[in-house]
Amino acid sequence: MLSSSPTPAAPVDGAPGPAPAPVSGAGGASFYTRFCATLARACMALGVTGLVLLVIAVLTQVFGRYVLNDTPTWAETIAMLLVLYVTMLGTAVGVRDAGHIGLESLLVLLPERIRTRIELLIHVLVGTFGAVMAYNCALLALSVADYKLPTLGISEGWRYLPPVIAGALIVLFSIEHIIAVLKGTEVEPAWH
Repeated sequence: MLSSSPTPAAPVDGAPGPAPAPVSGAGGASFYTRFCATLARACMALGVTGLVLLVIAVLTQVFGRYVLNDTPTWAETIAMLLVLYVTMLGTAVGVRDAGHIGLESLLVLLPERIRTRIELLIHVLVGTFGAVMAYNCALLALSVADYKLPTLGISEGWRYLPPVIAGALIVLFSIEHIIAVLKGTEVEPAWH
């Protein structure tokens, strides 16, 4: 979560100072941070539910194939859709909670002013990627909305909805990180 307390200044020689500590508890957090944390926790809960449903779908496939000798045709399509939803929601939460791959070893060696600018650039680029992904996948979902998934009878657009949702969440979470960098604070992971 974002902290409203100021961070200690970097040493005069330009060496990196201590990392700002996240504030625990809702007292120092802004409404936007609490909103993003709630969204991230909801995504994680949906992701866990999706994983459970995915296991059930795969077990249904296995049971149908090897016990009943009649594989349900819908189970594979459901499993594929669940993989997309779980992966995309997890990706968005990973961006918020800094669970994605990051190369911070060189960034830590830079003076604070340059480090702050590069961190802002990184979050702006990640947010831009999320926006482009959401927009283009929304266009794709709309272009195939009239087609049906044959085994489920639902629109093909459901396959392209997860990246739209994830892209929008990535934009929201990147804005949260930009605010945190400008305030000199850190975003506390939602699962913390």
